[in-house]
Amino acid sequence: MPVSEDINWFVIVNPNAGRRRGYRDWPVIEALFRSYGLPFEVVFTESRGHATDITREAIARGVRNIAVAGGDGTMNEVVNGIFTQSEVRSESITLGMITIGTGNDWGRMFDIPSDYKGAVAVLNKYRRSLTDAGVAEYDTAGGRERRYFINIAGLGFDAVVVRRTNRVKDRGRSSKAVYLYNLLRSLLFYRHTHTDVIIDGRLISNETFTISLGIGKYSGGGMKQTPNAVHDDGLFDITIIKRMRKGEIIRSLRRLYDGTILDHPKIEGHTGRHIIVKSRPPIHLEADGETLGYSPIEFSIIPSAVNVVHNGIK
Repeated sequence: MPVSEDINWFVIVNPNAGRRRGYRDWPVIEALFRSYGLPFEVVFTESRGHATDITREAIARGVRNIAVAGGDGTMNEVVNGIFTQSEVRSESITLGMITIGTGNDWGRMFDIPSDYKGAVAVLNKYRRSLTDAGVAEYDTAGGRERRYFINIAGLGFDAVVVRRTNRVKDRGRSSKAVYLYNLLRSLLFYRHTHTDVIIDGRLISNETFTISLGIGKYSGGGMKQTPNAVHDDGLFDITIIKRMRKGEIIRSLRRLYDGTILDHPKIEGHTGRHIIVKSRPPIHLEADGETLGYSPIEFSIIPSAVNVVHNGIK
């Protein structure tokens, strides 16, 4: 008998995720829901940002369990729907995921299998845990804006790489190799920036290459930019990579994958709840792989913000 036989899942499918695999593979996923006897309703997104609107509308009519069939960007849109609705407290909502995108870093954090059968089996078990979320306030050409995120935010070089990668994604090409290619290509032209980072009132000034703020450990398709992050400790993990020569950066890339990034003498690790980043000149921001605005940027943690269905915590 299914553990969650009385749990109704609202499934938001991004048909364009994973080079249109969201569209092509939905019949397979649907059959798995039926094989487990899981009641569900499905909606396909139609454009960028649509998942946020869908989420708000669904919660307003009583939905409390939302499964994302897509990538980290779709999950981010759903999270923003949860935190910009006023019907219920965010921790009343439970999130699940069927990973279809190329990065799948959020799913990796919660040990969600990459195969559809395993992912639906996790939904069926309905093993839940509260996780933190973050909110960033930043400048744009149109004024000050706010964005919620549930995994990692990146500033400086990281945001430049994400912006380039997203442009390629929008043309229908997406893979870990594309991300790595854009990382190396961006490295040729990127310049360091002077930053003032204020962590819970403590000022840290550097000539900075890139900054990461993590609720989770993984980004960029398995890189560990914040390797010690704990998803429910009420803290951001902050990694600051200071000024480094390009050759030194390339030689250190392995540290992004093996979890030793904080052992490098030019890389600092911190934790905090409230972070302000100022810079000269402005640096750009991305969160959960979504390209946003630029500094000055203010971050706040939201402890125990929303429930997630998981298969264990990595």
